[in-house]
Amino acid sequence: MGLFHSLFLGFIQGLTEFLPVSSSGHLVLFQRFFGLEEPELFFDICLHVGTLGAVCLFFRRDIAALGQAILAAVSCRGKVATMSPEERSELSMVGLILAGSLPTAVLGIIIKGYSQSIFSSLVLVGCMLCFTSLLLSATALIPQGQDRKITLPKALLIGLIQGMAVMPGLSRSGSTIALALFMGGSRERAARFSFLLSIPAIVGASVLAILDIGSASLPPWWVVASGTAVSAVTGYLALRFLVYIVGRGKLHVFAPYCLVVGVAALVVGW
Repeated sequence: MGLFHSLFLGFIQGLTEFLPVSSSGHLVLFQRFFGLEEPELFFDICLHVGTLGAVCLFFRRDIAALGQAILAAVSCRGKVATMSPEERSELSMVGLILAGSLPTAVLGIIIKGYSQSIFSSLVLVGCMLCFTSLLLSATALIPQGQDRKITLPKALLIGLIQGMAVMPGLSRSGSTIALALFMGGSRERAARFSFLLSIPAIVGASVLAILDIGSASLPPWWVVASGTAVSAVTGYLALRFLVYIVGRGKLHVFAPYCLVVGVAALVVGW
């Protein structure tokens, strides 16, 4: 893998990790385009680390609030009643994130066993991109002004669809935000929960992937570092843009693109 491939794939990862168009699906398509039939696992992990840094930077205040709530709970020895309303709210969010991460982890481990066939199928990528398009289109029908809280059952369902998004072509951000909106969450609440829920998912997937690296040859460090930096910067900008789009209720504008790319993948894959 050369520097151009590293920079380009880093750009694609950063752009598509948060935009609702499936980063894994695009990486499969572009790796096939460049003739990289077998994805370089270590490089893919580093690209995800770059986008993890982007989401942590963007939601740094939210993460700090969650951490403060955990510390408050520890300091008062679990006596939640003595905590402030804001701390109790953030502690509840911590619990929902942990709960939502459980089905994600289970599905991720199950699907991981079929990763070789899943990540080599353009037909699957095409089908999942078309489904993502349908899902995004449906968000245009959601009424404005709703603001229901995310409950434990809702968190589990959102975590479930996040786990399904391991399949290339099914957008993680698009599916989780859309599902939160369908269940009555506000635009801000849906986006916040979706991206905070992505943090343990990205960390967990990276850890599992690291365990599979073994003794495989690694790309030069400067090639990896360049791609990682590009994915981080591009990811941060894409995240800002998507939060803006979700806030305006325009998530469905990405549907035509997903449909066109999905149909193209189906044609080529067949």
